[in-house]
Amino acid sequence: FSTVAYLQHTWWFEVDGEVDFPFPAGTYSLFFRIHLGRAYKRFGRRVCNTEHVHGWDKKPVQFQLWTSDGQYVASQCFLKEPGNWTFYHAGDFTVEDGNSSTKVKFSMTQIDCTHTKGGLCLDSAFIYPSEFKKSKAFLNCS
Repeated sequence: FSTVAYLQHTWWFEVDGEVDFPFPAGTYSLFFRIHLGRAYKRFGRRVCNTEHVHGWDKKPVQFQLWTSDGQYVASQCFLKEPGNWTFYHAGDFTVEDGNSSTKVKFSMTQIDCTHTKGGLCLDSAFIYPSEFKKSKAFLNCS
């Protein structure tokens, strides 16, 4: 997107969503696209301000994924790489019947309230056929 929200400071972070779509039969991977730091342009060059990036190294972020046919995946990892848009792998799911709609619910949380966190942009969630992740170098955690 051309504009995304920037989370400067919070105790509780929770994002969830769902899609209901007739996926063709196959295996899929869900990723969240995240940027640590505030990106902007200065004198025509891309710059990142990491002043507000904090707390993501204290406790891991939890990723969860559920499908309408009962599949469930949970994973976790620490957010790293300030200054770069990074794809974080939330999980994989399989569609057996490509003729019917599959509902996919997903979430990303970091709700440990013993410390604050901030400096994050969440652009989107992506669902790719899993075979693409083998050809891409964006897998950061599993």
